[in-house]
Amino acid sequence: MTAPAVDGLRVVNEAGVLRITIDRPDRMNALDLAHMTALGDVLTAAATDSSVRVVVIAGAGKAFSTGADLAAAAAAGGREAPAEVVMDSANRVVRAIVELPVPVIAQVNGAAAGVGASIALTADLTYASENAYLLLAFVNIGLMPDGGSSALIAASIGRARATRMALLGERLPAAQAERDGLIAGVLPPDELAAHVDAVAARLARGPRRAIELTKRALTAATLTALDASLDREKAGQAELLQAPDFVEGVTAMLAKRAPSFRS
Repeated sequence: MTAPAVDGLRVVNEAGVLRITIDRPDRMNALDLAHMTALGDVLTAAATDSSVRVVVIAGAGKAFSTGADLAAAAAAGGREAPAEVVMDSANRVVRAIVELPVPVIAQVNGAAAGVGASIALTADLTYASENAYLLLAFVNIGLMPDGGSSALIAASIGRARATRMALLGERLPAAQAERDGLIAGVLPPDELAAHVDAVAARLARGPRRAIELTKRALTAATLTALDASLDREKAGQAELLQAPDFVEGVTAMLAKRAPSFRS
């Protein structure tokens, strides 16, 4: 596979395992439009690469990904891409993970927030460090969940728990996420990478077509509402991204103060 078009995304294909590392530790692996687009490009290309038998998505440094790079968007001073373009880019990543014919493993070493949480939970197997957490922080800045999380989380842990995560914007520690059935496992920080490597190697040795059909069957049975959810999230988020509450939410976040929403 060719290297991604932007710095901050490392891609290595070895022994059938395609490892994608979001490498922006100074931004807590937040994703701007260029990096989200590059991630989508890599995942889309992997779908037709016969040498790829497993995909691992990881984050460098202390975080998996804290979601959209809002600081970069704020610095753009209104010159950022239209909301629909941003949403399409994130939705493309989610759809690519779901549609890949090979299993995708998320190696969650720390914070997985916003669309970073969506990417982590879209993976077929999600393993997290004991000090990791999931956070749907959207409501804290006047937005709604996106990246398919309104369907992904409800499909895994039910409407009540998903609503609590989405409306209260509270951190969900990895250990609780495992107990809730939201992720596949929790490991000590110094054992996470080795465990993911072992699982990836096992899958890479497995029967590719049988794994593909199994993944497809499980997706069809559990994520029937995903496409409709992505469309609803896109429409809702496009509206909210233009609203005063979002401006106030981001301004408050960057200033490290509580927001004062008006709507």
